[in-house]
Amino acid sequence: MAPKALDYEFMNENVKKVQYAVRGELYLRASELQKEGKKIIFTNVGNPHALGQRPLTFPRQVVALCQAPFLLDDPNVGIVFPADAIARAKHYLSLTSGGLGAYSDSRGIPGVRKEVAEFIERRDGYPSDPELIFLTDGASKGVMQILNCVIRGEGDGVLVPVPQYPLYSATISLLGGSLVPYYLEETANWGLDINDLQQSVAQARSNGITVRAMVIINPGNPTGQCLSEANVREILRFCYQENLVLLGDEVYQQNIYQDERPFVSSKKVLMDMGLPFSKEVQLVSFHTVSKGYWGECGQRGGYFEMTNIPPKTVDEIYKIASIALSPNVPAQIFMGLMVNPLKPGDISYEQFVRESKGILESLRRRARMMTDGFNSCRNVVCNFTEGAMYSFPQIRLPPKAIEAAKRAGKVPDVFYCLRLLEATGISTVPGSGFGQKEGVFHLRTTILPAEEDMPAIMESFKKFNDEFMEQYEDYRGYSRM
Repeated sequence: MAPKALDYEFMNENVKKVQYAVRGELYLRASELQKEGKKIIFTNVGNPHALGQRPLTFPRQVVALCQAPFLLDDPNVGIVFPADAIARAKHYLSLTSGGLGAYSDSRGIPGVRKEVAEFIERRDGYPSDPELIFLTDGASKGVMQILNCVIRGEGDGVLVPVPQYPLYSATISLLGGSLVPYYLEETANWGLDINDLQQSVAQARSNGITVRAMVIINPGNPTGQCLSEANVREILRFCYQENLVLLGDEVYQQNIYQDERPFVSSKKVLMDMGLPFSKEVQLVSFHTVSKGYWGECGQRGGYFEMTNIPPKTVDEIYKIASIALSPNVPAQIFMGLMVNPLKPGDISYEQFVRESKGILESLRRRARMMTDGFNSCRNVVCNFTEGAMYSFPQIRLPPKAIEAAKRAGKVPDVFYCLRLLEATGISTVPGSGFGQKEGVFHLRTTILPAEEDMPAIMESFKKFNDEFMEQYEDYRGYSRM
């Protein structure tokens, strides 16, 4: 029989090259164990509601009314729903062309894009044009759209931080481009050194790669660091000098757990720098409803804003967005509610503040509990999670454990994480899925398990880890880092 187009041997080779560790071997094994009846704690992905975070009340009330607009005609609607939720639902329904079941403009509902622009103006103190804002099915879809416009072939490279969120490596592979790594320095709290950036670009160019874009993830995923304003300024100056478009992944901007380095957007820093930078550096910034105290991952709502992108290029991006007709309309309503929140004096304001503040304060406590828990373990070193939703501890594996992993045909940190999963039910992601320096091993876990469960989880981890180290450690000159 003749081979068929979708036989494995004849598939698009770029599809086979894609690696996405967040839903990789560890996740698949965890799912198998769950089917067998084992209790699994899925800390492999930043999915707050799956780990018990309660949805914010007001946004759900508004979207419920938008989904079932006939409720607005019920004379008893005011008994069940507060007046501000009713008013906001009517507002968003008036912006649609037929309710939530109708397509919107391919860039998103104009009225919601206007609300996003107003949010950016309040945040940064500079004008924002709704025509340069596209609503997307989560920030990931926006990242993929922009990378699709940047990458023309394998000769085009994108600077990506290592460790990195594998959305970037996976998408670059899928599109046939080249990932150009720049390494974050763990001993400097995952800081970024401009000299390393310059070396990465020089190395890529010596290999015939045209570096066209740079990615920053701020706050960091998986590393949890927050970039200082001075660091962002250095990055923007570097992009100006090297003629790179900057992709600013800023989806964790609400998730800040320290006061020394508050989130500052790339757009604000760029505008503060003034000419020539503010008119020359091309910047695309991304945000989402999936993170922060919203955690609405399943809704798939996001946006990107373009700065200094030529009108003809914007038209081409609009054309590509039009192929999918419309982003998810209910998610656009969630986005509108996130960027245009309740104000003091609104009926639901105090409840909204109480809920959102409670989530962030708990996350801050959990970040500290997890960092302290990891640092109490044998051969484990962990920087404090300054932002985002993850801890990324270094696991200093003994040589005997590395040898055992090789005999089992596993990457050493995959071997460790599989053993952890089997022993405790804790599902993590090995650091090799994000990239790391040769001979150094990590794992990534979210800080999202319920606060009341965190002590038991960390105790379970410590018990496993210390027994693992006891089994494999060679006491002849081998010591904790």
